[in-house]
Amino acid sequence: FQYACQKVNFTSVSRSSLSRAALLRPVLRLLSPSARTLFSDTGIWEKDYRTETRRKVEEWWHPRIMAQWQKDALEEVKGKFYVLSMFPYPSGRLHMGHVRVYTISDTIGHFQRMRGHQEVTTCLPDYYKWTQYLFIKLFEAGLAYQKEAVVNWDPVDQTVLADEQVDENGRSWRSGAQVEQKLLTQWFIKTTNYAKPLLDALEDLPEWYGVKAMQANWIGECTGCYFDFKLRVNGEETGETLSAYSSSPETVFGVAYLSILPSHRLLHGSSSVRSTLQKAFQPGRDSLTEVTAHNLFTGHEVPLVISHREAFDGYLDTVLGVPGCSEEDLSVARALNLRWTTVLETHEDGTQTLINSEEFSGLPREQAFDSITQKAREQKVGGHLTSSKLRDWLISRQRYWGTPIPVVHCGSCGPVAVPEEELPVTLPKLPSLTGKGASPLGAAHDWVNCKCPRCKGPARRETDTMDTFVDSAWYYFRYTDPHNPDRPFERHLADHWLPVDVYIGGKEHAVMHLYYARFLCHFCKDQGLVAHREPFWKLLVQGLIKGQTFKLADSGQYLKREEIDFTDKEPVALNGGRIEVTWEKMSKSKHNGLDPQEVVQQYGVDTVRLYILYAAPPEQDILWNVKTDALPGVLRWQSRLWQLVTKLRAARQLGDVPNPSVLKKKELAEAKKIWENKNYAIREVTTHFTEDFLFNAAMSRLMGLTNTLSSATVRLLQHSVEFEEALAALVMMTAPMAPHLASELWAGCPLLLRGGDVLQQSWPTVDPEYLEAPDFVELSVLINNKSCGTVMVPVQVSKDTIRVQQLVLESPIGQKLLGERSIKRAILSPRTALINFLVDE
Repeated sequence: FQYACQKVNFTSVSRSSLSRAALLRPVLRLLSPSARTLFSDTGIWEKDYRTETRRKVEEWWHPRIMAQWQKDALEEVKGKFYVLSMFPYPSGRLHMGHVRVYTISDTIGHFQRMRGHQEVTTCLPDYYKWTQYLFIKLFEAGLAYQKEAVVNWDPVDQTVLADEQVDENGRSWRSGAQVEQKLLTQWFIKTTNYAKPLLDALEDLPEWYGVKAMQANWIGECTGCYFDFKLRVNGEETGETLSAYSSSPETVFGVAYLSILPSHRLLHGSSSVRSTLQKAFQPGRDSLTEVTAHNLFTGHEVPLVISHREAFDGYLDTVLGVPGCSEEDLSVARALNLRWTTVLETHEDGTQTLINSEEFSGLPREQAFDSITQKAREQKVGGHLTSSKLRDWLISRQRYWGTPIPVVHCGSCGPVAVPEEELPVTLPKLPSLTGKGASPLGAAHDWVNCKCPRCKGPARRETDTMDTFVDSAWYYFRYTDPHNPDRPFERHLADHWLPVDVYIGGKEHAVMHLYYARFLCHFCKDQGLVAHREPFWKLLVQGLIKGQTFKLADSGQYLKREEIDFTDKEPVALNGGRIEVTWEKMSKSKHNGLDPQEVVQQYGVDTVRLYILYAAPPEQDILWNVKTDALPGVLRWQSRLWQLVTKLRAARQLGDVPNPSVLKKKELAEAKKIWENKNYAIREVTTHFTEDFLFNAAMSRLMGLTNTLSSATVRLLQHSVEFEEALAALVMMTAPMAPHLASELWAGCPLLLRGGDVLQQSWPTVDPEYLEAPDFVELSVLINNKSCGTVMVPVQVSKDTIRVQQLVLESPIGQKLLGERSIKRAILSPRTALINFLVDE
């Protein structure tokens, strides 16, 4: 995974100084003169794969694999495969969750490279210049705007949080502090304009492990839209604009009033109509005000009403009142003695057409819905279909570590975008990084005070910075053209690489990050920057890595391990308190985290990679417990792989020239079994690497091939081509997961050398003869979860539980171990060639 860490190394200059490339680099150690040597260095092969040997292997191969990767990246390759892991935004050092995502992405990357696909790598320092460039594009398109809003305020981090960054207990996702409500002027991106296209585009994507449903639920049913209004008092413009939602936009010509909630910003902020509204407000009643709203679509002017209600549907705070469509709206209009126009005519067959709606009169209601919303969009006064639950993207943050918003505020011109040639707007150096309730950038007076780009008069820079989600919403574009100094990316390069073939990351980002990234890709498509509307094709959602937590039962306080007495069967706090033991997402505050570097120092890079891949399928959580079978299992497997090369070298050093013709009938049958197992493993492992990403199942199949080869006789090792080819395939298929070990195994057996290191080899393919031959599967037989051997069964019945059970019972293993026992249940694995018999002891 350290290679993958380097591949995603660019980020905002201000945000992180982490050297991710060095995060999991093998630890260099000074060895004594008597220390064991490495074959690649000395030509002497160590018989066993000890801890010291493993360290030497990783120290030797790490820089060589990195150098080869960088060299390969410069070569022209016909095929493309874009595998991408989600961008890290750590508050401190990288954690085991990052290790898991990079292990998965790096494994897929090595695999696809061996299949002839090019990879994408980058390391660029001035990234946020182009984040600012895209913000300006949004600003110029009318999609980035500023307004007052009641926001979630983190009193510890002293910054705004999006609703999604507040947990179910009302606490900040970052600091854990109880979130407060605060009214601030904030920057928003009008993502609601893209709600319907984002919802509809989900249908064209493959299954996303339930994430598509989460995205659809987040967006909601897009059955209504907003219309834009300008507010007036006594016929005079106030400078205030307002967008109001209608669930029946085809009835917009029948609007009688605009209704806002008592909590609306216009009654609490710095609005010019605040005093007028407060004067009219009567709590608990629908209050008619002297403020009127001019509909920019119909040209009609209607009164503004403060509703008696505390909430509307979803997150709405401003709605249209249409008496012809709603009994409640009709009641309000009558109580306030308002006038309105009837706009729907109902026919005997139940259908409805529009009346009194200018050019839309006479249209069926469904057709009018489409025509009115389309014209509103064309006139840029609303009409974008969205739901009542979706809100625009709040991107303002009152903190230093973020991309500066490239806008200056001029008393004459209003907000003005910084010219492109003046980008990037860089962060000033500050003695303090907190602003005590406001942005810390406000204290940098020399930086804040500037000239307006338009009129050259005095102006002030925007002091808020962007949420880091903005940076991560487009980085997949920059990867396609990482060193371009003139543009964020060239279109032909983005069009070649996108969409991302496999996007890997945690399910916790299944809503926010994916929604924002998809939105920005849709926007770039509309701007003519790219051809693709969707950025990602396959999504590989990984589970969490959880650590054991100990907390006091009465207070919920998390304890460190050194604060606990483990002498009895049940742990207790040193102060005597009862403890609850659970598995939770690793966190510093819960004292259950692991430093990846320490884990690597103890077990090695390859071991940690293999453990992560083997412990659970990617979408499932891993409960980190090194005492479980997964870690000892992968340690044993590495040693057994090493022993295979040791045995082959010893057999070939006996002096005889390999001669398959000397093999006897039984040995030829054994060689054929090896050949069949090799081809079966290639087929299964390739499928797992390309379709379901079940790396644990792929490793199980490779372990099965290892078992087959380990049982081969010395004469087979001496004279069979099948053993040699199967071992070569085994090492090549291990390489994406354990590149250091596989590289040394490949180098240690000259018979396997086919020009270049193992990672430069082509991925093994199934022999054509195997596809033509009667197909058999080596089925692992377990009894009460304990391995008892294998049985060959025809592929065509290998998924039939009853038929497989019958074949196993008729086999020598079945007759010996199951003939006299009562079978309670036989479980045939749907994913791997394995059957487990549960029997009475």
